[in-house]
Amino acid sequence: MKPYPFTAVVGMPDLRLALVLSSISPAVGGVLVRGEKGTAKSTMVRALAGLLPGVDVVDACRFSCDPVEPDPACPDGPHAEGAAAHRRPARLVELPVGAAEDRVIGSLNLERALADGVTDFQPGLLAAAHRGLLYVDEVNLLHDHLVDTLLDAAAMGRATVEREGVSVSHAARFVLIGTMNPEEGELRPQLLDRFGLTVEVASSRDPELRVEVVRRRLAYEADPDGFAGQYAAADAELATDIEAAQRLLPSVKLPDDALRQIAEVCASFEVDGMRADIVTARTAVAHAAWAGRTEVTTEDVRVAARLALPHRRRRNPFDAPGISEEQLEQALQDAQPEDPGPEGPDDDGPGSGAPPEGGETSGPPPSEGGEEPSGGGQSGGDQKPVGAGEAFRARRFEVKGTGEGAAGRRSRAITDNGRTIGVQPAGTKDGHPHLLATVRAAAPHQRSRGRSGAGLVVRPQDLRFARREGREGNLVLFCVDASGSMGARQRMREVKTAVLSLLLDAYQRRDKVGLVTFRASGAELALPPTISVDAAASRLDGLATGGRTPLAEGLLEAARVLRIEAVRDPLRRPLLVVVTDGRATSGADAVKRAQQAAGLLAGNVTSVVMDCESGKMRLGLAAELAEHLGAEHVPVTEVAADTLAGAVRTRISGRAA
Repeated sequence: MKPYPFTAVVGMPDLRLALVLSSISPAVGGVLVRGEKGTAKSTMVRALAGLLPGVDVVDACRFSCDPVEPDPACPDGPHAEGAAAHRRPARLVELPVGAAEDRVIGSLNLERALADGVTDFQPGLLAAAHRGLLYVDEVNLLHDHLVDTLLDAAAMGRATVEREGVSVSHAARFVLIGTMNPEEGELRPQLLDRFGLTVEVASSRDPELRVEVVRRRLAYEADPDGFAGQYAAADAELATDIEAAQRLLPSVKLPDDALRQIAEVCASFEVDGMRADIVTARTAVAHAAWAGRTEVTTEDVRVAARLALPHRRRRNPFDAPGISEEQLEQALQDAQPEDPGPEGPDDDGPGSGAPPEGGETSGPPPSEGGEEPSGGGQSGGDQKPVGAGEAFRARRFEVKGTGEGAAGRRSRAITDNGRTIGVQPAGTKDGHPHLLATVRAAAPHQRSRGRSGAGLVVRPQDLRFARREGREGNLVLFCVDASGSMGARQRMREVKTAVLSLLLDAYQRRDKVGLVTFRASGAELALPPTISVDAAASRLDGLATGGRTPLAEGLLEAARVLRIEAVRDPLRRPLLVVVTDGRATSGADAVKRAQQAAGLLAGNVTSVVMDCESGKMRLGLAAELAEHLGAEHVPVTEVAADTLAGAVRTRISGRAA
């Protein structure tokens, strides 16, 4: 079946342009495509490979060396000058989310090494993608050890393998393209910055466009070859245009005025580092070549900024990428050379900051300190949501013991990557072969009678595999008290800031999160466990408070959620974070029932009680709850990692004195 034609995709002009510009200039750094499921992200990326010009490679070179400039360190080299070569189509190599590290970077052929004594390196996906496209679908779900490998290759343009006494390095320059659904979790900042461009895609709400999408898809499924033939001419014309732009690219000039505009735009959006400026400049040059110009203009800079800056601007942890069109236009204007224009009187015309004629503005003036004038009060009823403050670096809370869950960065676990802590026989939980332990197990029967031939005889039962310890991601379930006792404005802001900081920590550690709230007479699951941490932050932001404190109901709801998740995802161990002041005021025997509910969780779940009690008169109820839960008791003021470090330093200094 022929792939879906690139030019047959309906709409999405930004994605189309970003992919074309990355094809014209691979130095741009690839494209990250963010969008909801079912928006043809993967379809468009896979169709791109058919538009790219072919590449010349040295015959019999598994690493796709260029015959004009072969890699001097190529494992299949060195290649003689004028070596035989052939032309092949550009490759689109797909990297599966669950791929093993050996499959990505390559590995030693263990069977040949043991049997024949030959060091035979088997190239991986990075070698196959050299001088082509490397596509990662659901890139935000990629395991951390594979992300580290991609970061190294993207930064150095080479892949290096150092293991089992083998040291191999080969060129690995490719256009990295990733697609992701933000609802399933965000991308690590280090990898996010490696993508040159980013595009947000969404399905159209225009019925006519949706009808056309369905019509074309059904026609393609009914007759793939015939449908592709209808767009063959359009695809061929686009491929010719891309090749022409590639030839023009070295001739495009970047004048100082355009470079000043790029610097002004990047500075106005407060991007970190200089990579944004460099990528924007490369993108502007590629866009000029695509437009057939030999000099970069303001329009080229404008288009480049829209594609290169959304994921690099400074923003709150859970804000969606994006840039302000007004701010972009203002930055472009500020970088223009000043035009003195005709002299005139200093009048108070439009734009001077003076009020309009009549001197009145609509609405009451803001109150002192920036607070809005208060309304009729909220006492006795539900209080309006209070926003969180700026998130801080939170302490790392771990689940007790050693697990075997999903790769992450929170608790100790037996994983496929990490430090080797022992060996295990085949069939236990296969991982990376342990060469020394395998040879040691095979050594006793090497002198057996009837043995012939060279090499080492290794039986299946001799194979040994490394047992490695790393970190896993957990299920972090927040059980948040939203009762009236938590409704003091300053207290709730402090609580939300601490929880938001813990959510940010969960995002960075690849955790799954859920949110249970309790108030009035019951508890509810505000957010079922999900890997979309920004969804939890959104629910937290809109959390209102009021009513009594049904602490027992909150703990029982948390226990129910954890019981269900243990069946759905048994390898992901839970961490329960109870956010409360410890009061229990709803229903008969509220305190006793809360203690009984805590007893159901004690010993089965690693828990943390975040104590939100404040003021001079403290009852210590949260500490008592932590004792019944068998949980760690942490005042809300000590959630920050810096606070903990300061307390430790103070204690050490006191002991030294």
